[in-house]
Amino acid sequence: MKHVDPSTRFALAELVRFTHGVLSATGADEATADAATRAMMHATRHGVDSHGIRLLPHYVQALEGGRINKRPSVKAVAGFGAVMTLDADHAHGALATYTAMQNAIELAGRFGMGAVAIRNTSHFGPAGAYSVEAANQGFIGISFANSDSFVRLHDGAERFHGTNPISVAVPTAGANPWLLDMATSAVPFNRVLLYRSLGKQLPDAVASDGDGIDTSDAAATEMLAPLGAAFGFKGAALAGIAEIFSAVLTGMRLSFDIAPMGGPDFATPREMGAFVMAVKPDAFVDRETFYQGMARYLERLRGSRCRQDGQVMAPGDREWKVAEGRERNGVALDPATASAFVELSERYRVPLPGQARIAAPE
Repeated sequence: MKHVDPSTRFALAELVRFTHGVLSATGADEATADAATRAMMHATRHGVDSHGIRLLPHYVQALEGGRINKRPSVKAVAGFGAVMTLDADHAHGALATYTAMQNAIELAGRFGMGAVAIRNTSHFGPAGAYSVEAANQGFIGISFANSDSFVRLHDGAERFHGTNPISVAVPTAGANPWLLDMATSAVPFNRVLLYRSLGKQLPDAVASDGDGIDTSDAAATEMLAPLGAAFGFKGAALAGIAEIFSAVLTGMRLSFDIAPMGGPDFATPREMGAFVMAVKPDAFVDRETFYQGMARYLERLRGSRCRQDGQVMAPGDREWKVAEGRERNGVALDPATASAFVELSERYRVPLPGQARIAAPE
């Protein structure tokens, strides 16, 4: 078996080719391969590595096992005015959510706002990818999802909520969107898996052992802490918002009823829900005034006084900076992902990604 040098950096375009090629080789249809690749690459490009291409082996296992429908029929099953409900037919979460957001955008173009509930979807992926899709078309995008239980409540000692992400992206004139993409847990569980692969210690107050006691050992982590540390009741309540919109409002499974992401059952669909919204700014105020307001807000934010050796950044600024560097210099793979890519390359006869030409330090 081949070996990938951990110092190797791979060109983004090559990662797209490899990822899409492997997904297609599983028998997934073009729409599924396109959407899953696009979502994973959004995360990898912008430095959200926990939800990037390191998920490819997991998605392959879910597609091959039958948990994810390789050739779904995503269709509207209900609608009224600016509201729609989609049944994703157990599609890959990215295909379901990109489809839902595009419908929300079209509804918002007609009514000023559009809201789409998603039924029978699967793992959500990077929430920001779908909100940014709306912002890139001039709309405010909002995305919610729940996931299988892995996060304790504040002062809790059992898994209750999922990491339950919330994302909002806001368009700006001639610049990158304002972008919030957050788990309502202190960190996403995929971050724990990444740290396990890298052999790194977790920050304080983000993970717990089986008794709900804080631990920085990624290998000893049995549950995550809610966002907020000593004020974790706020993170737990935010997780509840995502739970209500994505599960209660869609009639899908609550976090503690969803089959675990890691199996062992990869044959049974997980019957998950999600929810997206799009808002047309000029349904409320003229577009020029809106953009002027955003420009003024961001100018004042980025120019505000910071602490010594600190830097004030708007939500999304770090991601856009990382993306610029990775477009130039490519991406290194963590050891577990590198090993998995070698195995996938040999199993599906898809050549490994090509190396990037290093232009400057990231």
